[in-house]
Amino acid sequence: MENFIVSARKYRPITFDTVVGQPSITTTLKNAIRNNHLAQAFLFCGPRGVGKTTCARILAKTINCESRTANVEACNVCDSCISFNNNHSLNIYELDAASNNSVDDIRALVEQVRYPPQAGKYKVYIIDEMHMLSASAFNAFLKTLEEPPSYAIFILATTEKHKIIPTILSRCQIFDFNRIQVEDIVKHLYGIAEKEGVKSEEDALHVIAQKADGALRDALSMFDQLVSFAGNNLTYKAVIENLNILDYDYYFKITDQILKADIANTFLTFNEILNNGFDGHHFINGLSSHFRDLLVCKDEITLQLLEVSPNIREKYKQQSAICSVANLIKWLDIADKCDINYRQAKNQRLHVEITLMKMCNVNAEVAPAEPVKKKTEPVKQIPSAETHPPVSIAKEPQPDKLKPAAASHQEISSSKVISIKDSLKGNEKRSETVINKPEGIETKTAKEFTQDNLLKVWNEFAETLLRQGKMALHAAMTKRQPELKDQFNVVMKIEHSGLEKDVNVIKSELLDFLRSKLDNNLIQLNAEVEKMGEGTDKPYTPKDKFKHMAAKNPALNELRNQLDLDIEY
Repeated sequence: MENFIVSARKYRPITFDTVVGQPSITTTLKNAIRNNHLAQAFLFCGPRGVGKTTCARILAKTINCESRTANVEACNVCDSCISFNNNHSLNIYELDAASNNSVDDIRALVEQVRYPPQAGKYKVYIIDEMHMLSASAFNAFLKTLEEPPSYAIFILATTEKHKIIPTILSRCQIFDFNRIQVEDIVKHLYGIAEKEGVKSEEDALHVIAQKADGALRDALSMFDQLVSFAGNNLTYKAVIENLNILDYDYYFKITDQILKADIANTFLTFNEILNNGFDGHHFINGLSSHFRDLLVCKDEITLQLLEVSPNIREKYKQQSAICSVANLIKWLDIADKCDINYRQAKNQRLHVEITLMKMCNVNAEVAPAEPVKKKTEPVKQIPSAETHPPVSIAKEPQPDKLKPAAASHQEISSSKVISIKDSLKGNEKRSETVINKPEGIETKTAKEFTQDNLLKVWNEFAETLLRQGKMALHAAMTKRQPELKDQFNVVMKIEHSGLEKDVNVIKSELLDFLRSKLDNNLIQLNAEVEKMGEGTDKPYTPKDKFKHMAAKNPALNELRNQLDLDIEY
């Protein structure tokens, strides 16, 4: 039984032309070899799996090739190329800086640089994961990197260029490797599938390429895994099932339901997604990407940003045609807020469901309800002042069915005005009286309440002041109980005149709070300073305290004037 070789190694590029997705870098290196402009040190940096080490090995192989082709590629037939392909080359020294990051390791490397190659022209040192070297190792490497022998070439590779000290960077030619495009990965996977005799769907290869996120090695690892799972028939369904990817169809389906404002089926679809083992956060991020792709499809200029297969692209175009740009932007904003707050939500499923409801509500077109038609007697027009429109007076209600009477702020002889006071006194069973005013004037309610009800709401407002740190106002409200008088007049007793100004600040807020909690818009609030008798008013503010002390000891005033002091309020 032969040993299995993973695709990332089996189909590793061996020439510059076979490197995937880095044309600018390979062209630059080939021109440098052709024109004999090779630098003494190179730094290859970029994400994982984009070909840094591969390009370093190809460069080392090509510059030592004894008979390069016209296209500046290694011949693969000379002794140097054969020894390199068999991993027997003595001219190439590879070092993993992650495990050899000490000063002693670099000293050993520097010692080897002293010896020229026994065969070939150059001795190449490839140091991978260069950022893992210690600070002392970096400094030990500086002199050799700056002035190496003519036969020595250093190729450094790293995924984190920012961790390499500037003195190293200044001594190298820096090549930044880009993430490999989805189309390049798909094309490469398709070629490998043909060589391996695997029948693959284009949609399946696109999903693998997108999942790889620009790393070709990751894409090849997933390809091997999926071939082991699905055999020689690689389908789209097998890929999304094995890689735990949410199917495009779910996003298309739930977008159609949002367009129809179908909240019920939207919830059912989301429940199906959860039952398939997907996380709500994963779903909402995928839905945001789906809306972004729909927005991209709205313009032919941005259509190139859609990295999907032609079959899926056509579906996006069809759904994008029925989605407005305004709706897509609103949906993206709602989904973005859900993404930000998802981790902090106590009930994360409900959090996503509320988001879906908001999305449905964006597109919902609610028709205005038809006004209820009432049978009324012919309306009589009554002239009024210029600032008030004519008042419509309906037929007077029967005595057994008491209804609110219409009245303006002026007396109208033909209408019956019901007094709130008389109504409350005459009908004890009735707990609420409503005064109907002409259109444009706010309707007021006057619900009965007792002293106990007033105290309960009063103390509730005082607690809010305490939480806000307003201790003095809280003490003023709780030390003296309010008094309920006739005509819903509430009298607040204040112990000291120094508090009257502070009480006036919260008077409007307190009045609104009482009216709202007691359901009575006729409540009036008055603040009265409690008379304690002459000479019994206690000093409260710093100013009052100073006056009280100065009355007993006049020398305090002289001291204050001499030192030019002021009283803190």
